[in-house]
Amino acid sequence: MKQDDYLTLSASIIGASFLILNAKGNPIGQFLTIIFSLLYGIISYRFSYYGEMITYLCMTMPMAFFALISWLKNPYKNNKSQVKVNRLKLKEIIFMLLLTLVVTVVFYFILKYFNTANLVPSTFSITTSFLAAYLTFRRSPYFALAYALNDIVLIVLWVLASLTDRSYISVVICFIVFLVNDLYGFINWKRMEKTQKEK
Repeated sequence: MKQDDYLTLSASIIGASFLILNAKGNPIGQFLTIIFSLLYGIISYRFSYYGEMITYLCMTMPMAFFALISWLKNPYKNNKSQVKVNRLKLKEIIFMLLLTLVVTVVFYFILKYFNTANLVPSTFSITTSFLAAYLTFRRSPYFALAYALNDIVLIVLWVLASLTDRSYISVVICFIVFLVNDLYGFINWKRMEKTQKEK
């Protein structure tokens, strides 16, 4: 097994683990997200997906760190293994969407400068990643839907990469698992939100 194969396998296992924990609102999931971001950044760099590398190392990883702090500071009724679900107000949603637009435009030109492979889907990946990271930090159930949309973009990107190098097929499988887990995560967070309201 090549070194790249071990790296993608490790990233896949850690990725599946953090998704399960995040779906349950467990802060340990955010700690694993930080580790995954580092590994995935390295994998992306090796295939010249600079958008993915920049997104995960410069945005997802630091946002996961801040999300970890936020989740630890907001446990549900002193239960440190479950975060308190938050609901965003309209004003913040508008701010988030405007900020996402700015981030998308800025990163489009950055990625274009670095001759990023598959520029348009790579840029859209940044859009969905930023939305997901913001919503995760703010403890909104909709972070999981944003990540599900991001998973679809990443499945397309890594299918294209695997046409060149078959070792990236494991990354495709990883993001298919991510998609299923993120959809489950959204359903579970909505259930958590309902339960927390009732109690």
